[in-house]
Amino acid sequence: MLTWPDLTSRPRDTPDATIAYGPDPLQVIDLWRPAGAGPHPVVLMVHGGCWQTSIADRRLMDWVAADLREHGIAAWNIDYRGVDRAGGGYPGTFRDVAAAADRLRSDAAAHGLDLTRRVALGHSAGGHLALWLAARHRIAADSPLHDPDPLRLDHVVCLGGLPDLAAVAANPDNGCGTAVIAQLTDQSRAAPYADTSVPPLLPLRTVQDLVNGREDRIVPYRFAEDYVARARAAGDAIRLHTIVDTGHVELIAPGTPAWAHARSLVRSALIRETA
Repeated sequence: MLTWPDLTSRPRDTPDATIAYGPDPLQVIDLWRPAGAGPHPVVLMVHGGCWQTSIADRRLMDWVAADLREHGIAAWNIDYRGVDRAGGGYPGTFRDVAAAADRLRSDAAAHGLDLTRRVALGHSAGGHLALWLAARHRIAADSPLHDPDPLRLDHVVCLGGLPDLAAVAANPDNGCGTAVIAQLTDQSRAAPYADTSVPPLLPLRTVQDLVNGREDRIVPYRFAEDYVARARAAGDAIRLHTIVDTGHVELIAPGTPAWAHARSLVRSALIRETA
């Protein structure tokens, strides 16, 4: 299995632009844009790191963002304040992610990006956030996270994600632990997961592809199996792609079968946009 240093020690390319959507240094988006006038197909990208900035920020996705750019796909790689940063946690982390996503809608034309179909890609905790973005239209009006006109997503590719926050909180064998969930949710609410976890918001009415390594020791494989079963029972179009001999890092490491498969899913979703 690959380790994080196996990925982060690789040469790193740079984005084409960095766009601020708020005053905090973490309220930024890196745009990785292919050469040419466009419009270019674009994927909304959300990094993981157990929802904690001290563990990871958007730069963890630099290698796959560069790889997508080389294959003619732009990456809208967002950052956000984790639960360990002032303004992060509930509701700030979610509001950041939502604001960065909505900025894609308002800025796409200026950057030559094609939003005919809207596709998101998230890894680990970012997989949860990518699915949550697709679920925003289902959040009740009495929630601080409600938005009457969120960016709608047509397709989400979730790599080793943690969609069910209640399951994370109840299972200490996951790599993020359990304590972080109390920081990410409002435990004073009668239903603290109703507007933050994905299963209570089903059905999303969004195509979902989950890509998981069978040997992932950070996100146990059963998390994907359980979520897929619930989403399918709710009527959503969802598929689970199992990659053998694969852990967690391989999912965002160019050159691995896992990333090749994920990139193929993204490309197929975007091709449907213009078909």
